Amino acid sequence: MTQLLERPVRSDAPPSPARRTARRRALLEWIAVHSLGIAAALFFVLPFVFVVLTSLMSDQQALTRDLVPRTWEWGNYREVFDTPGFLTWWRNTLLYAGLGTLLTVVSSVPVAYALAKFRFRGRNLTLMLVIAMMMLPPQVVVIPMYLFWAKQLDLSGTLWPLIIPMAFGDAFSIFLLRQFLTTIPDEYLDAAKVDGCGELRTLLRVVLPMAKPGIAAVALFQFFYAWNDYFGPQIYASENPAAWTLSYGLESFKGAHHTDWNLTMAATVLVMAPVILVFFFAQKAFVEGVTLTGVKG
Repeated sequence: MTQLLERPVRSDAPPSPARRTARRRALLEWIAVHSLGIAAALFFVLPFVFVVLTSLMSDQQALTRDLVPRTWEWGNYREVFDTPGFLTWWRNTLLYAGLGTLLTVVSSVPVAYALAKFRFRGRNLTLMLVIAMMMLPPQVVVIPMYLFWAKQLDLSGTLWPLIIPMAFGDAFSIFLLRQFLTTIPDEYLDAAKVDGCGELRTLLRVVLPMAKPGIAAVALFQFFYAWNDYFGPQIYASENPAAWTLSYGLESFKGAHHTDWNLTMAATVLVMAPVILVFFFAQKAFVEGVTLTGVKG
């Protein structure tokens, strides 16, 4: 009997006006936030959808105002692939982006590790020089660099003047990796040295596994830069069509098919697709590296 008397009584009274106002405000805030997110997503996605749909149209329909293909012309992609030189542009771009990214990561990690964990005279000055190199536009040194690579080493008409310098580090990659490596506690490095590890072994066995997000971010930044680079191939490889990359070759393709917008859009999709796929599968490591979350657990 006592338990029945102590049981709370349900109240069927309607919520107070203040509670209804709070709920309405929360609902409106939810709608506003998600509406902005949807609008922003459409702002970035719709141009890509338009390019894909246009790439699947016929020659005549691509010149009209239609947004949806009447017939899905998948053969446009086959025609682009059959264009003389297109596969060569692909191979050159993969060489430039892949080898350049590998060289940049391998050369930038030791420098970033030294700037983050070593104590030596002139470290701050070296870091300031790295930051200064980030602020230096590449157009400032393009003439002396071209004279060096083309006249002294006779490497014009190739991509090697763009790939070889990556073996000596990249200022942005060094700075980003340095900022990430500073978040790794020194206690891990000290423990490795107590166990008999030298600096190189500590870097390979301790630092690199913990710095995977930062390394992934640097690798993606460099890969995207090399894949989309137009200025460099224009300077060094424009005289040799066999050394063209996709970004430079696409301009030539557009000039040859200036009225065939369906083929131009198909070529554009083929150029963009690898970058989108790489970012889609590596976005977690990329975002984690950029935000510099440091060590977990």
